[in-house]
Amino acid sequence: MTSDPGAARPRPSLTPPEFASALAQPRHGAPAPIMPPQTSPAPVQLPTGLAPRRGRTATIWIVGILVLLLVALVAYFLSAMGPGASLVGMLLALVPLAGVLFAVRIVDRWEPEPRGLLVLAVAWGAIAAVGIALGVDWVLSLVFGDGSSEAREVLRAVVQAPVVEEFAKGLGVLVIFATARRAFDGPVDGIVYGALVGAGFAFTENIQYFALSFIEGGAVETSETFFVRGILSPFAHVMFTSVTGFALGLAARRGLSTGQALGPWLLGLAGAIALHAFWNGSAVFGEFFVLYLTLQVPLFIGFILGIVALRREESRLTRRRLGDYAAAGWFTPQEVDMLATSAGRKAALAWARSLRGDRTALMKTFIADATALAATRQRAITGRDANAASQERELLTKTAATRAAMFAP
Repeated sequence: MTSDPGAARPRPSLTPPEFASALAQPRHGAPAPIMPPQTSPAPVQLPTGLAPRRGRTATIWIVGILVLLLVALVAYFLSAMGPGASLVGMLLALVPLAGVLFAVRIVDRWEPEPRGLLVLAVAWGAIAAVGIALGVDWVLSLVFGDGSSEAREVLRAVVQAPVVEEFAKGLGVLVIFATARRAFDGPVDGIVYGALVGAGFAFTENIQYFALSFIEGGAVETSETFFVRGILSPFAHVMFTSVTGFALGLAARRGLSTGQALGPWLLGLAGAIALHAFWNGSAVFGEFFVLYLTLQVPLFIGFILGIVALRREESRLTRRRLGDYAAAGWFTPQEVDMLATSAGRKAALAWARSLRGDRTALMKTFIADATALAATRQRAITGRDANAASQERELLTKTAATRAAMFAP
C-alpha cells in the first residue's frame, strides 16, 4: 500500500490570512511618499463633446429593442412568404425608398440633422412601427377571430390601420423629440423626422405587399402593385407622419417640454390619422384613380408648397440670427448674405472650388457651422436650451478657424 505524500498537507486556501482576497496584491515594502504640488492645478474643463449626453441611455435601449424586433420581423417574413418572395419584395421596395430619401435630403439640406437621428427615424418606421402594427393586428385577431367580411375589411382599412399605424409612427417622432431635443428646432426638423419614419414604414410594408403579389399573381400582379405603391404613392406615409412631425416642430419652436408637447403631438396625430383614413377610404369607397387625380395630387402639391414656405422662413431666420453676429463683428454683411440664401451658398462653394487645393470641404463646414450657430442663438433667445451659450462659443471658435483656413496661403 502506497501512501500519498501530500495527504498530510492541508489544502491551500484561495484566500490566505495575509491577503484580503484571492485577487489582492502582496505588500513588498513601504511605498515612496507622494510629494504635494507646489501650486494647485487649474480645473480641467470637460469638452462638451465628452460631457454626459442626456438621452444616451435611452438611445441604447431603443437600439437594443430595434435589433430584437428586426430579428423577429425577418423571421416573420421568411416564414410567412419565404426567402425568394421576400427578396423580390425588398429589392422592389428599395426603389421608392431611394426616391423618398433623396427628396427628404433636399428638404433637410439647409440645416442637416444628425445622421444618427436620421438613421434612427428610418429604423423606427421600418422596424418598431411595423412591429407595433403587426402586434396589434395579432392581438385583435385573437380577440375577434380571423374571420373576414366586407364590413370588417372596411373597418380595418379606414379605422384600424390609420389609428394603429399613425400612432406607432408618431410615437417614433415623439421619442426623437424627447431624447434629442437639441436637434429638434422647428417645423422643418419635425417634417424631416416624420417623413423618414413614414419612409421606413412604407419600405417594410411595401416588402410585404410586393412579396404577396409575387406569390399570388407573379410578375403581372407584382408590376401592378409596384405601379400603385411605388410610382403613384411613394410619399403617402411620408405625408401622413409629417403632419405629426410638423405639430411637434411647432411645439419645439415654442420651447415646450416633452410633457407639454403631448397636446400638440396628439393634435398632429389626429391630422395624420385623418389623412391616412381619407387616403384609404378613397380606394375603398370610390374610384381610386379619379380621386387620386382630383384630390391626392392637389394635396401633394399643397404639401410641397408648404415645405417651400417653411424653408424660406428658415432662411429668413438664419439671416436674422447671423445678422446679430455681424453686428457684433463676427461676420461681414456679405457673409450673412452668402450664408442665408441658396444662391449665395452655391456661389460660395464655386468660389471655394477655385481656391488652391479645392477648399470646398472647408466652405461646406463653414456653412454648416454658421447655420447651426444661427439655430443655437434662436434656442438661446427663446430659452429652449440651457447649454446654448457653451455651444455658441464652440461654434464661433470653429467658424473663425474655418474662415482662417480658407484664406490661408
